[in-house]
Amino acid sequence: ITDFGADESFSEAANKMKEHYGINVSTTAIQRITEEHAEIIHDSEDACHQERLSKRDNTVDTTITEIDGSMVPIVEFIIPPDKTESEVDLRKCRSLLYKEARLALSHEQGSTTPVYAATMGDVNEAGKHLRITVEAVGLSEKTHIHGVGDGAPWIANQFEKQFGAQSSYLIDFYHLCEYLAAASKHIPNSQVWIDQQKSFLKNSQPEQVLIELKPYLEPSSTTDEQAPVRACYRYIENRPGQFNYKEAIEKGLPIGSGEVESEH
Repeated sequence: ITDFGADESFSEAANKMKEHYGINVSTTAIQRITEEHAEIIHDSEDACHQERLSKRDNTVDTTITEIDGSMVPIVEFIIPPDKTESEVDLRKCRSLLYKEARLALSHEQGSTTPVYAATMGDVNEAGKHLRITVEAVGLSEKTHIHGVGDGAPWIANQFEKQFGAQSSYLIDFYHLCEYLAAASKHIPNSQVWIDQQKSFLKNSQPEQVLIELKPYLEPSSTTDEQAPVRACYRYIENRPGQFNYKEAIEKGLPIGSGEVESEH
């Protein structure tokens, strides 16, 4: 039952039980049994992780660590309390919602073999998985964790929470350039302007980009949807310390998070 329940939808698992074994098992029973085993696996992961840590003898100087989320559709069946599963048309009892799956990866600088961890839990659970990947690569008190990701506040917060001063966090350069490109459409000589801003950023001068943006800020009466310059200004202003691209480039570290995004 758990094998089918993990492999297919719970309703399809019920069909397979009937087809393969001639047994009628309700969708809700399959869901309950499958999730009970999933809970056991989840609880055992902590014990396995601690055992791996106790046997690990390697540490690394620098890890490249990324985390990101993507929305996946989840189908739930809501059966009226006065009905049984066999008395309703399940197609009319479906509820579709989206839930964020969060994927973390880490590898030593220079390595092409990442360690992965994923969860559909909250941001604190995601942070725990983020740390697990770094520990699996080889975390010591001297390890520097080089983090790259988009501007979602929970990502930077989890790097700070899990690693403190051992980590640095960069905003993905491509994401930032999307904001610059949108803003540049409202600025004369847009291509020359955006190339200059990229140069400032790669020299770790985000404050200079703010100076260049300021003369073109939209009036306060303009809605946010119609104010790309203001959006870009806020994006940079609200993320101090997350644009140190020059040091990363000099150390041969990535300034983009395409690795984890492609894994999604």
